[in-house]
Amino acid sequence: MAAVFPTWILIVALLFDAAVVMGSFPATLKLERKIPLASHELELSQLRERDRLRHGRLLQSSSGGVVDFPVMGTYDPFLVGLYYTKVQLGSPPREFHVQIDTGSDVLWIGCNSCNGCPQSSGLQIQLNLYDPGSSSTASLVSCSDQRCSAGLQSSDSGCSGQSNQCSYTFQYGDGSGTSGYYVADSLHFNSILEGSVITNSTAPIMFGCSVLQTGDLTKSDRAVDGIFGFGQQSLSVISQLSSEGITPKVFSHCLKGSNSGGGILVFGEILEPNMVYEIDMLPFLLVGCILGTVGKYKASLAVWLTILAPRNFRPHYNLDLRSISVGGQVLSINPSVFSTSNNQGTIVDSGTTLAYLADEAYDAFMSAITNAVSQTVRPILSKGNQCYLITSSVNDIFPQVSLNFAGGASLILNPQDYLVQQNSIGGSASWCIGFQKIQGQRITILGDLVLKDKIFVYDLVNQRIGWTNYDYLSNNLQFDNLLNPVKRLFHHHVVKRTYSIGVEDVKIRNTNARFHFYLTEFMLTLNLLHCVLRSGSMSVNVSTNINTGRTEFVNAGQMSNDGSSRDQIRGMLALLLPIIMLTGLLFL
Repeated sequence: MAAVFPTWILIVALLFDAAVVMGSFPATLKLERKIPLASHELELSQLRERDRLRHGRLLQSSSGGVVDFPVMGTYDPFLVGLYYTKVQLGSPPREFHVQIDTGSDVLWIGCNSCNGCPQSSGLQIQLNLYDPGSSSTASLVSCSDQRCSAGLQSSDSGCSGQSNQCSYTFQYGDGSGTSGYYVADSLHFNSILEGSVITNSTAPIMFGCSVLQTGDLTKSDRAVDGIFGFGQQSLSVISQLSSEGITPKVFSHCLKGSNSGGGILVFGEILEPNMVYEIDMLPFLLVGCILGTVGKYKASLAVWLTILAPRNFRPHYNLDLRSISVGGQVLSINPSVFSTSNNQGTIVDSGTTLAYLADEAYDAFMSAITNAVSQTVRPILSKGNQCYLITSSVNDIFPQVSLNFAGGASLILNPQDYLVQQNSIGGSASWCIGFQKIQGQRITILGDLVLKDKIFVYDLVNQRIGWTNYDYLSNNLQFDNLLNPVKRLFHHHVVKRTYSIGVEDVKIRNTNARFHFYLTEFMLTLNLLHCVLRSGSMSVNVSTNINTGRTEFVNAGQMSNDGSSRDQIRGMLALLLPIIMLTGLLFL
């Protein structure tokens, strides 16, 4: 029979040991809340127009019609930032470039019989058409297939009486669209299991084979082979793979914000040293001790988690935004502006370049930013956009912005997360507000401007999204096994597989070690004490459970370890207590 060693005993012992080491009791911890986008020569209005076309692709939900977003400033040409990845489909596998899109559900590819599909791309990539007839593993999805009915969640699906093929139509608000039929074929990917990379892993998936594209989808300047939808409906690839137990029902991305662009996309969770989830106080203290500093990483507040809002009007990633703060001051905006009911809400959409606010929120936001910098910079209007002429760093002038969500989660935006640099004027850099106004609808859209240079994790099982800032210029992102044992302990399960797509210079390692929970808690305690004893000071994080049920992570300052005032008895007690605990553990 497994020994029963209550967690609270270990926590009390830990605090007692900390008090012994630091010379006081009770122990006290001071809580302290601590796209590539277009080049500078491109017009902000160009990005906005791209988003107008893009917003037509926020497809109809199961309960309503096609959504079209009214947009101001349609008089300028547009150029857009766009993130895409590569997938391999069929047997033998062929490679296709597809846009990463959290705002839609289905993976679709232009097919060999396509009418209106671009033949070349201004992105300097080779376009390919999928041919189900040339794949030995391809099969058509019939009308009687239950997967065909699943397509009704994501598109206008139908059946051809003559061919019995399950067909679809995606009609977009800008007048463009695509239609075709569903096929099933093999998806090829790299699977990482037990620390080894296993190539040529495959899984059968259902996706769209487009035979007709109209409107903006026919243009070649930024053409790709298709769109890779990462929505929550059953036809998204992540949902299909997770339903078969092939991958966890979670995916992550980190979109590099510099002009060179790129990034990583993972079926699984990105294990970055600062990325910590719902955990108890004891292990979290250990994480702070183990990591301390890893390169430039600090064991400090990294991730906010927020529960996804009910999907009552769109099958997308909807967050419950409550307020916006500029420079620490909450703006006076009626909370109903951010309501998640009645076709309102806040959408996380990697397919949108900029960010968008409803009328009332946008006006308050613009006024707050302008007032904050009015004594330092010169505001100008450039083709309807609010811009500023700056001769120094924007970080020295512009305030931080905080998007505050239900339960206390906050997404902190530095100036580069809401400003877009434009042309220089008279030796001064012109920076324009990247947030745009959505007129007539209370919709907030968080696009690449906000999502870039952050690790985002979409946990579909627990209906939550996590994020942390990531500095691509200073770090090489790694998936490491350093946190895996601790992380699995927190979740009480073992994640056996992680899958990656389009990963550049990324190391992924995973182990399958299992730990006896209580023995591990003892080892965590012992290691924490060791850290405290050997270090001069240690940055400590703790989690606090608020009345709403949310777990919030805050930096608790430093646990000082000034040994000059300690005597040998305190040190001996600190070392003997874990031994006594282990003895009790073994004989219980």
